[in-house]
Amino acid sequence: MAINTRSVAHVRLTVTDIERSRQFYESVFGWGVLFELPEKADEATREALSFLFGGVIYDLGGMLVGLRPVGSDRFDENRTGLDHLAFRLDSKAELDAAADHLDALGVIREPIKDIGPMYILEFRDPDNIALELTAPK
Repeated sequence: MAINTRSVAHVRLTVTDIERSRQFYESVFGWGVLFELPEKADEATREALSFLFGGVIYDLGGMLVGLRPVGSDRFDENRTGLDHLAFRLDSKAELDAAADHLDALGVIREPIKDIGPMYILEFRDPDNIALELTAPK
């Protein structure tokens, strides 16, 4: 018997500096915060939100992406765990606009590549996590 999954529910990325990472992800993607620990949270709220581990969770309209602060180790896709995280766009025009947005933010990126069935745009977050935007042909 196989487990019949429908989609990815959530991904949590470990980061070294939560504020720097929040600034990056919120300025690049404009994601809305679903969960975060309020600054003046009481003990009951802290306990209820302990699953955040001092991080934040964004809602991408059905898929959640979380950021969790950890030590000082930088990401390396050549270690076991994660190679990269890709997000789907609807068109090449959206990919071109995303490239312009990254440029305006000063985010270092690769040129848009035609890899056959789709286009991809590769870049990295402040912890060197490999990110990719894709668009169909």
